[in-house]
Amino acid sequence: MSVLHITGGAPLRGELTIPGSKNAALAILSSVLLAQGQVVLHGVPKVSDVETKIHLLENFGAKVSWHEGSLFIDCRDLHYWEPDEAHVRPIRTSFYLLGPLLARLGKARLPMPGGCKIGARPVDFHLKGLASLGAKIELVGGCYVAEAPTMEGSEIYLDFPSAGATQHLMATACLAKGVTTIHFAATEPEVITLAGFLQAMGARIEGVGTATITIYGVDRLDGCEYSVPADRIQAGTYLLAGAITGGDITARNILPETQTALVNKIREAGGMAEEGSDWVRVWTEGPMHGIRVKTMPYPGFPTDIQQPMAAMLALANGPSVVEETIYESRTGHIQELVRMGAKMRPEGRATVIDGVESLRGAVVEASDLRAGAALVIAGLAAKGETTVTNVHFIDRGYEDLEGHIRKLGGTIERIPIAEWEGKANSSREQIES
Repeated sequence: MSVLHITGGAPLRGELTIPGSKNAALAILSSVLLAQGQVVLHGVPKVSDVETKIHLLENFGAKVSWHEGSLFIDCRDLHYWEPDEAHVRPIRTSFYLLGPLLARLGKARLPMPGGCKIGARPVDFHLKGLASLGAKIELVGGCYVAEAPTMEGSEIYLDFPSAGATQHLMATACLAKGVTTIHFAATEPEVITLAGFLQAMGARIEGVGTATITIYGVDRLDGCEYSVPADRIQAGTYLLAGAITGGDITARNILPETQTALVNKIREAGGMAEEGSDWVRVWTEGPMHGIRVKTMPYPGFPTDIQQPMAAMLALANGPSVVEETIYESRTGHIQELVRMGAKMRPEGRATVIDGVESLRGAVVEASDLRAGAALVIAGLAAKGETTVTNVHFIDRGYEDLEGHIRKLGGTIERIPIAEWEGKANSSREQIES
């Protein structure tokens, strides 16, 4: 266990090559179970969620190894295994293994999913879709017990364009007999990435990137070699870190169109931005001002960047409103930013912000992955020193966060929690004496 200790006040400047996408990698690592051959993945981020997913795959019989930064996975010898809750609870996408396991083994048993506590994330869409493909699923003692001796193509309508359900059902349908159509499908970049991976293994998929995806079932999927694209949420976080500190950041190795919503909101708030074929640059030439932000499914403003955006707007002139439409409980950053001097409050599913001139360093606690990122970038802009605890949340989705920030001129270090507590106790004793 450790904490992040940040000394704020320096504008972040420079260029970063953004690591691979955590969300895309996790979707691929669920679907890799479908392959009857070796898969080689390049650009897989080394974050704790990926490590947890790899451990699950190994327990199901996959052979996994790293070679020169690439991940080699062989799932030819899968076997039935009933994971306990401790293996599954750390990440929500463990549940996305259910369909691929059914397609390969005909049966599966998985505990209910975990992940960050950011609101209700029901799996009804997943379960209804799998049932329409022929799966029989029961919830027994907190575990989903499923059987599907055969899977048949079907017509699936999603009541909401859920990226997770779209990925899960699209992958599972690749080995179902006949044709499957998913209506009201998500169009997130990670859905497109997963489809590309499945097609590289031999899947037949049409309509990816639109609201209607059609999958033509095949008898088998083989191994392939595939590269995970850059993480659009990491890119957005670093761009916001540049904006909040009055700096100048260029994120490279990305798809600029995945930053369109964020870049336009930064411009609306008074920031500057430009883009090229595989890069986006954000900088400021004066104070930012308050705006209104509303999260929406892609290509709308991403829910995963809402909390870091709120941190930036805490220092903007005038009022702002950040409305969260995806997850009702994504508010863990608010009280911690208030500790740092921000003026913000929750109103229903919105965060109402009155911009302040400056933030001050404080000891704050990350409540989830993106809340942790918001506290880090707030600490980089704050006067004095900030300590962020519960760093394990941040490690779920940011590869070498402190290394990237130091490259941009920020002052941040990771300290073992025992060492930090010892220093804190020593300081308190000196004050009391």
